[in-house]
Amino acid sequence: MGSVYSKDKFYQRSVKEGYRSRAAYKLLEIQKKFGIIRNGDNVVDLGSAPGSWMQVLTGLTDGIIVGIDLKHVSAVEGAINHTGDFTKPEIQERILQEMEIVNVVVCDASPKLSGQKSYDQARAIGLNEDALTFAVTCLKPGGNFVVKSFQGEMFKGFFDEMHKHFHAVKAYRARASRRGSTETYIIGKSFKGRKE
Repeated sequence: MGSVYSKDKFYQRSVKEGYRSRAAYKLLEIQKKFGIIRNGDNVVDLGSAPGSWMQVLTGLTDGIIVGIDLKHVSAVEGAINHTGDFTKPEIQERILQEMEIVNVVVCDASPKLSGQKSYDQARAIGLNEDALTFAVTCLKPGGNFVVKSFQGEMFKGFFDEMHKHFHAVKAYRARASRRGSTETYIIGKSFKGRKE
């Protein structure tokens, strides 16, 4: 397995530059293209393991950065880590105690893949929907949201759902994504606000 990754230029670069995974470059690309994070923004990173997106975030904002994952994530300087399930109200309450305003929510999480395409996509879209529910619950009006999804028959339905909550929605395939992957990021800009 190591030899496959060692030939990957983004993997090699992540080792050289001290990022925990090649995924760091996906967020850097998204930020460069869409400018989702401004200095001073408070950001929540859903599914934050292994911590590479938190590493990037600490260089983009001096606001509060909170990462949540089911797995324990080693500390990232300048960020707060929580081990838990972001769909649980108690976790959401804890975050809102730590930051009064949530400006940006990012989610690079994906379910464990079985190799069975339609089943995997259904699980991925389910995770996307959970992340969107979190964003809609916690984001301030005008806030931004980035979530990793996968192309397939359910993709358009979720993409359309994003339009209900954000003024601008774009799909983006990062150059740092692995060749052959259907991984696509959905960027929602300018949250419309909660509909009570």
